[in-house]
Amino acid sequence: MRQCLRSSAAVLTALLLWLVPSALSARPQSEAGDARVDAYKRDVAASVDAMAKMTQEMVDSVFSFSELAHQEVETSRYLTAILEKNGFAVRRGVAGMPTAWVATWGSGTPVIALGSDIDGIPQASQKPGVPYRAPLVAGAPGHGEGHNSGVPLNIVAALAVKKVMERDRLAGTLVLWPGVAEELVAAKAWFVREGIFRNVDVSLFAHVDSNMKTAWGSTAANGLVSIEYTFAGETAHSAAAPWRGRSALDAVELMNAGWNYRREHLRLQQRSHYVITDGGDQPNVVPSRAAVWYFFRETEYPRIKELWEIGDKMAQGAALMTGTTWTSRIVGTAWPQHFNKPVAEAMSANIARVGLPKWSDDDQAFAKAVQKEIGAPNLSGLDVELGAMEEPIKDEDKRGGGSDDIGDVSWTVPTVTLRYPANIPGLPGHNWANAIAMATPIAHKGVLAGAKVQAMTMIDLLVRPELVKNAREYFTNVQLKEMTYTPFIAADTPPPTWMNRDVMERYRPELRKFYYDASKYRTYLEQLGIPYPLLQRP
Repeated sequence: MRQCLRSSAAVLTALLLWLVPSALSARPQSEAGDARVDAYKRDVAASVDAMAKMTQEMVDSVFSFSELAHQEVETSRYLTAILEKNGFAVRRGVAGMPTAWVATWGSGTPVIALGSDIDGIPQASQKPGVPYRAPLVAGAPGHGEGHNSGVPLNIVAALAVKKVMERDRLAGTLVLWPGVAEELVAAKAWFVREGIFRNVDVSLFAHVDSNMKTAWGSTAANGLVSIEYTFAGETAHSAAAPWRGRSALDAVELMNAGWNYRREHLRLQQRSHYVITDGGDQPNVVPSRAAVWYFFRETEYPRIKELWEIGDKMAQGAALMTGTTWTSRIVGTAWPQHFNKPVAEAMSANIARVGLPKWSDDDQAFAKAVQKEIGAPNLSGLDVELGAMEEPIKDEDKRGGGSDDIGDVSWTVPTVTLRYPANIPGLPGHNWANAIAMATPIAHKGVLAGAKVQAMTMIDLLVRPELVKNAREYFTNVQLKEMTYTPFIAADTPPPTWMNRDVMERYRPELRKFYYDASKYRTYLEQLGIPYPLLQRP
């Protein structure tokens, strides 16, 4: 009898489960999935915190190398050694660039690429933690934008996620790569041409900022093409027989004059600038060779091409006026940026979860001291409220802006950029002042916060397949409907790996004396004997 009752109860339970499956299973499964993602995010955040010392050492070490575009020799050697030690397979010298590399770990999909820039700024050498001009080596380069912090952020995020993947046997491939020569915008288009992103599902980029935020759609940044024009003439004695010479320098100056007159009749959105890279040998010899290097910036590919074409006409006219000839070569390119909406929304939720670092009173006092020293318009110190996710900007509302060759990647694979709070608001950019905070507790805390966001977004991509699918659908059905990517570089355009070689050969021996020794000193500030916070000149 008891056995019959048990059988009847089992039949009744089975019948109820068959009749109302959604009521008994859908909600618990959803909650279980959410709980799993939440647990993974807590795990990776805890792992990032546990790597605080490692983070500080990487940020400070790369800061101390102070290497310019295409000469990031010590930086690449140091970072790839860390990745190899942690199980990543590293391929060096990719895309014809000695300092470029790709590090890979894992197997299967999704394939997640993590990138950030590594090069410095000319003449930006600066002692960290010193709120006034104090170069480590006078005239030498330095991290006057903060590119010493991004790849360390990505490494820490990747190691935190790798730990979870190994423990729970999650499928997926992590690919790390450096933004070589970003200050010349002279690498990522070559990476695209090389096919580095061919099998990537989503690219997560990271760039230093003074707040934490992301964006989707078309941004305020411009695209650009970087062109060097070279003129050839004929030498002569500048005093005895100047009429027998044809001055290449005259051609350069006439081209620049023509461009400056034309500038008034270009769109407000454009930005264009130049430097004379070769002005001849000495005044008493008519220069037979001279060169000028232009950046042509605009908001869309066709408009950038138009500026380039105008530049060519200016060069042609200058050559006709001086009886010289001209050639040109492309030395850099950056497409306008377009970021992926579904991934940006997921990243924005993780930004809200992590929040800004808890700045100490010392951090705030130091930031205000730097702002006061450089004459910043606002002396409020470090940001304490998160920035909002930025939405697309219409072309007519753009008024010029900087460029980053992550734009080329963003038109190749679904991409977003994480802006993380490792620097001080109100600084001029591309300046020694932007290096001051980049090996201090401000940078260390900002990188840890950014690494948590990056790691959490990677978790979303690994365990939420619908996010990867939605990212691809937005990329294909929305972004690529707007425009098709056409690279500025040709199939045989070489990367300008020769650039900055002479400068680094000149300064590297002196800079080497200041490389950070983490085996002897807890921080780079300690090695340099700089107290924190230093608030005024001695």
